[in-house]
Amino acid sequence: MPVLESSAAVLILWAAIGYGLGSVPFGMVVTRLFGLGNLREIGSGNIGTTNVLRTGSKAAAALTLILDGGKGAAAVLLARSLAGEDAAQAAGLMAFLGHCFPVWLGFKGGKGVATFLGLMLALAWPVGIACCLTWLAAAAASRISSMGALVSAASGAVWALVLGYQQAAVLAVLLAAVVFIRHSANIARLRAGTEPRIGQK
Repeated sequence: MPVLESSAAVLILWAAIGYGLGSVPFGMVVTRLFGLGNLREIGSGNIGTTNVLRTGSKAAAALTLILDGGKGAAAVLLARSLAGEDAAQAAGLMAFLGHCFPVWLGFKGGKGVATFLGLMLALAWPVGIACCLTWLAAAAASRISSMGALVSAASGAVWALVLGYQQAAVLAVLLAAVVFIRHSANIARLRAGTEPRIGQK
């Protein structure tokens, strides 16, 4: 954890700003703009990139990935530039929670992978790159998207320690815990051997 230098009021302010940024359901916005219907009625009903891809539009899925990652990065970078590292971590954490539990959608949001990667890239870019590469390697090896997500999230704290970003390690553990909770159904299917592979209909 970073040294707490900001006042409680400042931290609460940036936590609120982070949550507000993170809670914007870009997956739903993008599918509406692309004329693809209500994302809640497609596939799993999740608001993230994987479900947007089920609409058949790779462009919409790519845009959702960028925007969901971007809102996590924006929260971190804005708070860091205007307040400090402690505010950046508070804003990043709450942006992630905002994506997973948005108040506008009855606290039923996405699984947080894109937002996790985006905020880690902004928080400590070498760690973020390592997490992205870990996701690619795990997903390519298993041909299962959720496996890539879980392995990447679990590796975050390890990469933070190995690459010398100890202050980011605790946050990475918290984020990974939520990613695993949000993927509980996927984990059950992985154990049962029924989790769909990438490209499988």
